[in-house]
Amino acid sequence: MKSNFFRDYTSEHQLFVRREFIAFLCVLLLSVILVSNLYLLQVIRYREYTTLSNANRIKLVPVAPRRGLICDRNGVLLACNRTIYQLEIVPEKVDNLSLTLSQLKPIFDLTHEDLNIFYKDKQRSRNFSSIVLKTNLTEVQIARFAVNQYKFNGVVIVGCQQRFYPYGSILTHVLGYVSRINHRDIKRLEKEGAWSNYAATHSIGKLGIERYYEDVLHGTSGYEEVEVNNRGRVIRQLYAKEPQAGCDIHLTIDLKLQKYITTLLVGSRAAVVVTDPSNGEVLAMVSTPSYNPNLFVQGMSNQKYSLLLNDEDHPLINRVIQGSYPPASTVKPYIAISALSVGVIARYTTLFDPGWWQLPGTDKRFRDWKHSGHGNLDIIKSIEESSDTFFYQIAYEMGINRLSEWMKKFGYGALTGIDLQEESPGIMPTREWKTTRFNSPWYPGDTISIGIGQGYWAATPIQMNKALMILINDGVIKIPHLLMEVVQGEHAVLWRNLSSNKMVYVDSEYWRIVKEGMYNVANQIHGTAYKHFADAPYQIAAKSGTAQVFGLKSTEIYNAARLTEHLRDHKIMTAYAPYTKPRIAVAIILENGGAGSEVGKITRKILDYIMFCHHQVKIPTSDSCRLDDEDQ
Repeated sequence: MKSNFFRDYTSEHQLFVRREFIAFLCVLLLSVILVSNLYLLQVIRYREYTTLSNANRIKLVPVAPRRGLICDRNGVLLACNRTIYQLEIVPEKVDNLSLTLSQLKPIFDLTHEDLNIFYKDKQRSRNFSSIVLKTNLTEVQIARFAVNQYKFNGVVIVGCQQRFYPYGSILTHVLGYVSRINHRDIKRLEKEGAWSNYAATHSIGKLGIERYYEDVLHGTSGYEEVEVNNRGRVIRQLYAKEPQAGCDIHLTIDLKLQKYITTLLVGSRAAVVVTDPSNGEVLAMVSTPSYNPNLFVQGMSNQKYSLLLNDEDHPLINRVIQGSYPPASTVKPYIAISALSVGVIARYTTLFDPGWWQLPGTDKRFRDWKHSGHGNLDIIKSIEESSDTFFYQIAYEMGINRLSEWMKKFGYGALTGIDLQEESPGIMPTREWKTTRFNSPWYPGDTISIGIGQGYWAATPIQMNKALMILINDGVIKIPHLLMEVVQGEHAVLWRNLSSNKMVYVDSEYWRIVKEGMYNVANQIHGTAYKHFADAPYQIAAKSGTAQVFGLKSTEIYNAARLTEHLRDHKIMTAYAPYTKPRIAVAIILENGGAGSEVGKITRKILDYIMFCHHQVKIPTSDSCRLDDEDQ
């Protein structure tokens, strides 16, 4: 075979060189693209992609603050926090939520109500948020889950603090309670710009002190910066900002006194409020019947809630600030002050009481509670014997305009300013009010009923107590309040009364006259409360009242024994002691108290307890925060 020693390889070489050059250009171009992308990622968009990367790897976990404690004036713990364990689910991390829930059902003994609540919470929560499925897990339930935990991504058991009220129903209407945050709470918090502070919090104050001082008690959330793996499990903690605990609150309430009054009212529909008239501190506030607030913290079934809601005795109502009743004869001292001040009567004005009063120009007669009449009366004796006839005449001469104007000065028809949001303003009727409410004119007979605290007039026990404090202090207004001090760490901030103005100028002699009348109620033989207070070793001033539930015809005689309980009169008493230097002001109402004298007996027992026996009654300690029998 011959070889071609003269073959020209130039063209092949050039082709190879060209291909090599093209390949080089391709590699160079790809390298440039790669470098450009690296530059873009590492330099130009470094922060953006670092953030995205960290978002997958680093998570911010909110940490709930410790809720502030609530104590009474002597440091006894009234509301505390205890550790519980609850089951939480993050829907975003669960592949098949329905299947997961069905598998969890036998492990945690889930009920239909548990699942219904979970789905409701899921609808108003973000998909990446942790949602509580069940609280108060038992050791058995926790052990069952621990064995099967590897099967459930996005399902965790979390230890958390739950509010606990060691004295159960005794303080419900003072403290209120905390309960699960609902959609309405979320909307309010978002509007206030505070929702982010509740990212790790599942409960919020709903009623009472817990609600009014929510901002003080809640604290400030912290957070943990943690590194997680591709399955979302925490690998390590990178940084932590500790939450700031809520402030502790000391109330003016005296637990011993609160418990004692509660024992006096067992089985009654009643309200009692005791204050210190020198500063407006509320020493006791009892409304019965009551309910256990721990039921709302832990969550209750619809059936249980329905039973509470439809209870004929209305335990959910705080009668001290929400119960509206005719103030009855307890307002006669204040009407006397107004009549003296405007010149309708003078110190020695007298009137003969035959047992009735007739509206001028008509044959309409208004009866006195004492059918035989009281005879000749002056202002002091009319208060002492609680003459209706005397005050019918005062009301007629004053007229509704002046009456309502003066009674508003004593706080009727308005909020008292107590630090509870659920307070009712009651009703101080006027001509305009009746026209708006009933589209009806005001009649002279309407005014006569107002003169003895009846008719359209409705007041709360806390209003009755505030009016009494105004009288005790010769017109100086003291705001009833429950907060004594706020404590954060070692710093305490005392409550300050910003309103100590006089309601209006009133001659000091008029205050003395009316107080003498109230003193005689308790200490003169014809006084309506003489049999309860006259033998007291200290001086008491008082005013009793009977609030009618329905009107009697002129020929009818009231007989409580013949009436069903809900038609019997309410019994009211306001009292203060000692007479010369008062340090106790009491307002009490017994619903449908009938013709009995229980209200006077209870008032006397309360005053005696405060004056003599206060420090002799022992109460169980609450430091352990355990459930007692009532809480089981």
